[in-house]
Amino acid sequence: MYLEELKLKNFRNYDSLDIKLNPHINIIYGNNAQGKTNLLESIYILGLTKSHLLSMDNNLIKVNKNFCEVKGVVKKRSFRIKYEVDYINENKILKIDNKEIKKITDYINNSLNIIIFYPENLEIIKGSPSNRRNYLNIELSQLSDNYLKIIMEYNKLLKIRNDYLKKLNKKIEIDNTYFKIITNYLIDKAVILYKMRKKFIDKINENCGKIFYEITKLQNFNIKYISNFSENDENVDIKKKLSEKLEKNYFREIKLGTTLYGPHRDELEFYLDDKNLKNFGSQGQKRMAVLAMKLAEIDIFKQFKNENPILLLDDIFSELDNIKKNNIIKYISSDIQVVITTTDLKKISKNSFKSMTLFKIKNGEVIKTEEVEKDERKSL
Repeated sequence: MYLEELKLKNFRNYDSLDIKLNPHINIIYGNNAQGKTNLLESIYILGLTKSHLLSMDNNLIKVNKNFCEVKGVVKKRSFRIKYEVDYINENKILKIDNKEIKKITDYINNSLNIIIFYPENLEIIKGSPSNRRNYLNIELSQLSDNYLKIIMEYNKLLKIRNDYLKKLNKKIEIDNTYFKIITNYLIDKAVILYKMRKKFIDKINENCGKIFYEITKLQNFNIKYISNFSENDENVDIKKKLSEKLEKNYFREIKLGTTLYGPHRDELEFYLDDKNLKNFGSQGQKRMAVLAMKLAEIDIFKQFKNENPILLLDDIFSELDNIKKNNIIKYISSDIQVVITTTDLKKISKNSFKSMTLFKIKNGEVIKTEEVEKDERKSL
């Protein structure tokens, strides 16, 4: 899978854009605030229908315009598919091959597979647990046709249950039979989510330690999936365990007016030599930990989707020494499509890639495009 063509209309600082992308390496370069990150963002939106900068969805339409369009042609094996995400005022319209798709789940399940690394990704480690759960939800929504549907159902059930708990706290009479039914449905969804999340992190751990070592030469990096209703013991009956937790804490939940156990309280912890990176890791270690995790996803996407993902890397080389840069390049110069932003081409070695396309961006316009082959390349 790769993105052949990208078209933008009234998107962020772009009036219009129409570019053909390299199936392998694409370098987007230019000064700050010219539109490099916006271009990456548009590709992400084409795959997942929303910005990776979660608070920025309301600002996608160019100033003084009332609509924007993000369109792309994706090559999948021997055929091409057209994708389109339009924003008209506050309405979002999704299309595949010019046919409107009403459900977000149907669009994402048949869309691009995107892995993105950008500076704010450090919040996965540094930020609140909700950042880490959001990461799990986004990646698994792409990997599984059912995950997004299940997490949406779980959240709906959770809200209903919490509303009932609040009513009980206020001594308002409720339908206890219906409350038990909701609780049982919630538990069933929770077990599915738990198993999917645990399997995903187990798969990440198969490669992320090796990748972290190859980049940094530091050993024993791993990620721990923490659930508040299971000890990750394969022999534990997860459904029974969660049922017992909820039953035991029923009156405490009424007092607090909220559900205390379940995937909505899951955690991820990042360790290097038994040291929790959130509390004891350097900024550089945290950055490389998230990157190693993201690079470990590549093989998982290939395995579960039978398609290569598209890798988006925003300003990845800005704070790295040459050794780390070269070690990272080993993992991104393979058979997948990669789009990289940089402010300075000198940060990328002239012998880094066999072939690539360079796009110079200025004020929301591509002012220069260059095809580069390794054996013909001059110093950048």
